Order: sequence, then C-alpha cells, then structure tokens
Amino acid sequence: MQNKGLIKLFAILFGLVSIYQLSFTFIAGNVESKAEEFAQNKIPESVENYAVKRDLEVKNYLDSVAKEPVFAGVTYETAQQKELNKGLDLKGGINVILQISVPDLLRGLSNDSKDPKFNEALSNAGDRRSNSQDNYLELFFEEFDKIEGAQLASPDIFGTKALADEVNFEMTNNQVKPIIRRKINESITSAFEVLRERIDKFGVAQPNIQRLGDSGRILVELPGAKDISRIKTLLQSTAQLEFWDVYKAGEVQQYIMTADQIVAESLKDTKALKEETEATEAEEEDLEELLSSSEDSTDFSKSNPLLSLVANLGAQEGPVVATFAMKDTAKVNEYLAMPKVKSALPSDKKFLQFAWGKPAKNSEFIDLYALINNRNNEPQLSGSVITDAQQTYNQVGSVAVSMQMNARGAKIWEDMTGRASAQGTQIAIVLDNVVYSAPGVSSGAISGGRSEITGDFTIQEAQDLANVLRAGKLPASADIVQSEIVGPSLGQEAIDSGINSFMIALVLVLLWMIFYYGKAGLYADVALILNILLIFGVLSGLGATLTLPGIAGIVLTIGMSVDANVLIFERIREELYKGKAQADAIRDGFRNALSSILDANVTTGLTGIILLTFGTGPVKGFATTLLIGILTSLFTAIFITRLLIDGYGKNGKSLAFSTGVTKNFFQNVDIKFLSKRKVAYIISAIALIVSIGSLATKGLNQGVDFIGGRTYTVRFDQGVNPTEVENHLLETFESIEAKTYGADSQLKITTNYRIDEEGDAIDSEIQEKLYSSLKEYLPADLTYAQFSVENTVDAEAKLGVMSAVKVGPTIADDIKTASFYAIFGSLFVVFLYILIRFRKWQFSLGAVVAVTHDVIIVLGLFSLLYGVLPFSLEIDQAFIAAILTVIGYSLNDTVVVFDRVREYFNEHTSWPMRKLIDTSVSSTVSRTVNTSLTTLVVLLAIFIFGGDSIRGFMFALIIGVIVGTYSSVFIATPIMFDTVKKKGIDLTNSNKADELQEEDSAQTVS
Repeated sequence: MQNKGLIKLFAILFGLVSIYQLSFTFIAGNVESKAEEFAQNKIPESVENYAVKRDLEVKNYLDSVAKEPVFAGVTYETAQQKELNKGLDLKGGINVILQISVPDLLRGLSNDSKDPKFNEALSNAGDRRSNSQDNYLELFFEEFDKIEGAQLASPDIFGTKALADEVNFEMTNNQVKPIIRRKINESITSAFEVLRERIDKFGVAQPNIQRLGDSGRILVELPGAKDISRIKTLLQSTAQLEFWDVYKAGEVQQYIMTADQIVAESLKDTKALKEETEATEAEEEDLEELLSSSEDSTDFSKSNPLLSLVANLGAQEGPVVATFAMKDTAKVNEYLAMPKVKSALPSDKKFLQFAWGKPAKNSEFIDLYALINNRNNEPQLSGSVITDAQQTYNQVGSVAVSMQMNARGAKIWEDMTGRASAQGTQIAIVLDNVVYSAPGVSSGAISGGRSEITGDFTIQEAQDLANVLRAGKLPASADIVQSEIVGPSLGQEAIDSGINSFMIALVLVLLWMIFYYGKAGLYADVALILNILLIFGVLSGLGATLTLPGIAGIVLTIGMSVDANVLIFERIREELYKGKAQADAIRDGFRNALSSILDANVTTGLTGIILLTFGTGPVKGFATTLLIGILTSLFTAIFITRLLIDGYGKNGKSLAFSTGVTKNFFQNVDIKFLSKRKVAYIISAIALIVSIGSLATKGLNQGVDFIGGRTYTVRFDQGVNPTEVENHLLETFESIEAKTYGADSQLKITTNYRIDEEGDAIDSEIQEKLYSSLKEYLPADLTYAQFSVENTVDAEAKLGVMSAVKVGPTIADDIKTASFYAIFGSLFVVFLYILIRFRKWQFSLGAVVAVTHDVIIVLGLFSLLYGVLPFSLEIDQAFIAAILTVIGYSLNDTVVVFDRVREYFNEHTSWPMRKLIDTSVSSTVSRTVNTSLTTLVVLLAIFIFGGDSIRGFMFALIIGVIVGTYSSVFIATPIMFDTVKKKGIDLTNSNKADELQEEDSAQTVS
C-alpha cells in the first residue's frame, strides 16, 4: 500500500477532530449533570411540584454558568451549541409539521374576495387536496380553469389595488399564475422566518426548523422542550395585533336584551310561535332586576336563552358587556351570529363586532367586549407598526408587555388615545381575536408611540408575547397536521436502552472477531472502534441529530464494517491456502476483496440515499448514520486495518488470520447449490403464496403514519388487560385500539376519532376524554395535568401519557405515497446500478427478483403475525426504513456472490457454467456465514435490549437478514443462471456462448 504516511496522518487528524467535536458533548453533559445534582439537593421530593421547581433551578443554574470557562476556555454556552444533537426519541420534546394555510394566503391576496367563482375553486381544491399529492395552489388553478369565464385578473379577485403594479385586467390566467405562485412562496418564506425567529428567542437548545418542499408545510423539532402547551401557542399564534375603539357596556346591553328575545322567538316550535310574547315588557324592565327576579325560575332559560347564560353584567361605563361561563361561549357565538339578531343592530351600531377576552388563570368565566368596527372590517391600528416589545411591569407591579411603535403608528395612537380620553372610552388591545386588555385613557393623548398590554400573565407568557410581537405576525394561520410529543422520562428510557443494546452488540462482535480471526481480528476490532469514534465525530461536526433508529443505524454499520473485514480476511486466507507468502497474500487479498466491498457498500448506500430523500424524522436519522457509517467503514476497513496488519508483518512476524479452533472452518466447501434450486423455488413459491394470501385477506396493521389518527403511549401503575380497556374506551370513542406496548402496565392506544378536525382545542378535548375513560385504571390522585403528556413530572413518578403522535389524513396519504416511491425507486436504482456494473440484465433481474421476494415475505410475516406477537408490528415510516435496509442488505449479499461469479468466469474460462457458479457460491460461504451471524447478533441485541419503540423495526431487519441471505444464494443466483443458460449469453465478453452450454450434458443433476 502506497502513501502509508499520508494515510496515518489523515487517520490521526480525523480521529483528533472527532475527539474534539465530541468533547463539547462531554463538557455540556458534565455541566448539566452538576445542574441536576444542584437542583435535587436544593429541592427535595417532599416539596410540592418538586419536578417543575427543579426544572426552574436547573435552568437558572445553567444560565448563571453559561459564559464561565469550563475546560480549555470552552464555556457551557459554546459546548451546548456544538454538542451532539439528540433527537426527540432520546431527549423528549415535540416534533410538529405546521401547514401554512394557502387558502388563507389566496384570500389575503384577493382582499378576501367574495367572487363566487373564486370561492368555488377554493372549495373544490380543498376537496381534492385530501386525496391528492399535488399542492393546494396547483389544484386551485386547475379548478379555477374549469370554471367558464373565470379570470384571475378580475378586479374582484387578484386585480386589486395591492397587486396593481403586477396584475392588470388585460392579463390571462396563465400570465397571472406565476405572479400568484411567487407571492404565495414569499408568504410561506415569511412564515418560515417568523417561526424561526420565535423559536430562536424561545431558548430551546438545538432546534430544527425546515420547509418541506413547496407544500406550505414547515417542520419544527424541539428536542428537550417540556412546556408543550406553551410551545404550541408560540408556534400557532398568528400574532395578529390590533387596536380597536370599544363601546361602553351601557351602549350595548339593551341590544343584548333585544337579541335574547329574537333568539327565544327563533327557538320556539310552531305552536309556541302563536302565543303572545312578553318581549315588550322585558325590554321595558331593568335588565339587572330581570336577572335577579328570575334567577330561580325554571322557565327563565327557555324564555331567555341568551340572558340565562349571563353570569355577570359589566359596569355601564366599562368595556365589558357581560361575563359568561367558558363552556357557554359556543352557544353565545351561535346566538349572536343569527341573521335576525344581526339585523336588529341599531343603525349607529351596524358594524359592532363582539370579541372575547383573555380568560384569567383557573377561572371558568370569560368577558365579552363590543368593538367599534367599520365598513372595511379593519382595525384603527394594527401590529405592523410595532418596532419593539419587551416584558415589563406596570405601575402596580403586575407583569405586562410594553410596545414601541413607529412614527406612523405613534401618530394614530396619539389620535386614538386623545379621543378616548376626551370621550371617557377605552381602547381594546386584541391579539389573534382575543381582547388582552381594554385600558381607559385618563391623562390625555399619549404621544411617542408607547403602549402596554396587561393581563393575567406569568413572566414566561409575557416574554413569549413580546417575542411573537417582535418577530411579527404569520401571514396566515398555521395548523398542526402532524405532531409527536415524547415525555422526558420516555426519552431517558430510550437513551438507556439504546446505550445498552449498543454496548452489548459491540462487545459480542469484538469477541467474535478475535475468536474467529485471532490477532487479525483484534486489528479489525481496533479499526471498528475507530470507525465508531469517527461516526459520532462526523455526526457532531455536521450538526446531525442522533435518534434511536440512528443508533440502530450505527449498530448496523458495525455489522457492515465487520463484513468488509470478513471479506478481506477470507480472501487473504484463500491466498494463503494457495501457498502464497504472507505479504503477497495480504496484498492480493485486499485487492481482490475491494471490488466486492465497493459494490456491496454502493448498493446499500443507494438505498440509504433514497431513505434520506423520502424519509422524515427518525427515518432520516437512520439514513444519515447509515450513510456516514458506510463511508467511515470503507476508510477503516480498507486503510486502517491494512496499516495495522502491514505494520505487524513488516518484520517477518506470522499472522494466521484464524485461531486453532477456526483454522479449518469452511475449507474446501463444495456444495451443488444449483441442483437445489428447484426445491428452493418450491419453498419460495409457497412462502410467497402464503404471504400474498395473508396480505390480500388479513392485510397489514397500518399505523397512523399511513392512515391518519392519534396514538398515545399510556403507562399505568399496574398491569392492565388491553381487551378490557379497549372495550371500555369504545363507549366514548367510535373507533379505538389498545395493545400492550412492552410491559403489561403500558398500552399503545390508537384512534382516528375526529382526526379530520384541526386545532389544539380538539387535541386537548380528546386527551381529556381519554383521561376520563381511563380514570378507573389510574391512581385516584392522578390529576389530568399529571396524566397529560405535556406535564414535566420526572421519570420516576411519571404515569399517564408518555408520548402522543398525531398524523392528519392528508399528510398520512402523502407519507404513504412517498413510501411507495421510496421502495420502487430503490428497486429501479438497484436494477440500473447492477446492470451498469455487471453489464448484463440477467444479473439485475436475479437481484431484483430476489429483493422483491424478500420484501413480500417480510410484509407477509408482518401480516400473518400482527396481533400474535407481543410487540407492535405496525406498518409505519420506520418499517419502510427497515424494508429499504433489507433491500440494501440483500443486495449486499447478492453483489458479493455475483462479484465472485464474474471473477470465476474470467479466471476459469473452460469450466462449465454449473461448476463455475456452484464453486463461486461455495467460496463465499465462509463470508456469508460470518457476516450473517455477526449482523444477526447485532440485531438480536438491539431487539432484546433496545426498547419497545424499535422492536418491530428490528424484527423486520432480522427476518430480512435471514431471508436476504437465503435469497442471494437460492433465488438471485439460480435465476441469473437460468436466464443466461436459456439465452446462451457470454458473461465474460470474451468466451463464445456455446462454451458456456456444456453443463447440462457434462454433468448430471445430483
């Protein structure tokens, strides 16, 4: 090997850089451990809400030491920014996909057009989007074009003043479309930047935010985040800040009385409508006397449906019209929105607009305000004038948010406050249609553009509000269409199980290599350990995220790294058996193995690239570590192992590449594989028929990734019967499934109940229903707050929801389609690569048939066994990652065999084809057994010790390795042989075809 000095230098530098990158992880981890210890010592478990208080102490401790040097001038702040990122499944936190509403953006660009053609196209596009992979905007254009005479440049649609510089009435639809596409893209980019600024200011370590294609979706990952409800509010708040003049309560309460009687009339049946009403009398009575005198009347709620809901009346001169119970807000909204009620508005209040206030903490009541609207439905002043916002305290010491306006805003604010002061009225400060405060102005006009929002704020809420005001408003609503919430305790358990499985697998592989190859195996182990160091170093240096499937990818890389060393060592042993000198055998062994190693890793790498392209979240993490591992494995196996072996043998020392026990293993193997191919065909045909039959009749247990729904991992304090729990839950939910998940005290509960409905309110409502339904199985003192996944109770005490996943039906359909593309794309790419590499389609056909055979059997087993085995066999994104890995592994095996077949065809041109192939396959048996065993040991270690969430993924890989090893020998090679034999093809490009046809006449089938 040439340039040994350069390779040594590169290896040393590469190793040192990796150690340097990982040092930040150790420094940050050490400081965080001290912070945890400090908090535990300061806040004992006997203190109420000790977990929440400990979290606050940890945060304060880390903030106080953030800029202090810890080691070699490195501060905790620096170390935290550069440490190895841990994913959601290892650290807990939240992962959401937000859908920026393209319909809202289109309405905004059209100035909320009422054009019927425009709104018809919006509605039709929405209907199609639920079953289409196209983005909403293109569907809208298609639907709009179907409407006869519809013009995008119409003054009622996009020919507005706002777009006058770009759209004119003479433009065709095709001319307007690029402008609208650009405007929508700019709005989504704006939303992305607003969200990123909010998240950056939120203070979560290692956040990840990225746009997902042109779909208007934005992925947000916040590992380690604990205050989930706060984060959801931060992400979904549009930050639409508005300042409105407000009616005094006394100006509106008479209208409420009138509305009450109109509602009562509307609710009466046909007979009741004939009866005389007492509406006139009620209007003449004082409202407060009416409420008090009728308080105990059972008929009051019937005759006064709106007034009966009033809890308190607002002061005549104040801004609060009335106070209602929060549970009644939907009914009040319904009543006030009735057309007859609206038409009863006095002529001087035709543009009156009602708005609810911000409810006080732990209160069941909410205030109703009446805003002075206008013909254009525009506030007197909007939040676009805000240049800065800070959390402050008001004059009485309450938490507040102060704001600074630009010059234009300051002038309007001065006019508004001057008018309010003169008239004795209030100004409502409204954020996202919620009145946060409605202060009066008693000291004249306020100049300078400073204003203040007060309310029942915590310091964190005020900081968040100031944050979103500084970042600006979202251009449209942002709905959570997919979410995954993992509690911190489940994340810690995943870390523990992941480390355990990793260490067990590593130790077993290291021992096996020494047992089988002796001192040479020890050198391979050194290269393997360096390989692992490099993988973690590269991950840390690239800022990639380590996930539980990512750990599985690293452990699988161990198997691949071993495979490369096994290929090399087996070829060296072959050369030694031929009687070559040790130096020559080592040189030729490395050279002869290189082609197989490269081909095997390239095919696996291609599937990894497809995974990286189509996967999201943990799947992408798996693909990232797999691809990094392939590159580092090649480097360590080809160069580092060679350096160590050459260094040992340079002084004439003997290296046997075996031990006394394994010296004669697999020597002179001569198996007539092709003679067994018909039996193998029959076995495979039976397996395929059973698999396809099960898939056609029983189907697959599709997870929420593919069908949409919500999944909750719920932990109880004792074992529960999943069937009993499921039957109990069916009383509340229309469709639900409960299965044991790991221990018998933990269930995985899945439902598609109301999955088409969006919003935090729906998510909370369903989780509350789940809590109520499961109450009899939970400890009596476990509150809903403790049950919810959004709580921060520490790992030892945590019961209830450990993780929650939500996938909307539209995104589930997208995931399913992307998965099909990934699988078929992988098969096509592999076919193409093998065709280019081996120059004959028969090789590609054999490989693709074998891989398809493996995929169908794995799918069939998952279909047959779901509901039978004591762990989840759901078909989800992780399963697709497993299938693609199976494809890569099976191809790895097949390519090694094909490579040897091609080599023997070139070396033994006079041999009959049957002998060539049988001898080629026999010569790879030692490598196949070694690689399959070490890989299976690795996978079994993860399967047993790696945690519940990854068990189904590992099961698919285990089955795939077994079936893939079998198909490489008994399916891929025989199919290649049969197609070559029938066509009379020359595989070497030098022999005549008839020279390869001797096998049937020269040999008998044994």
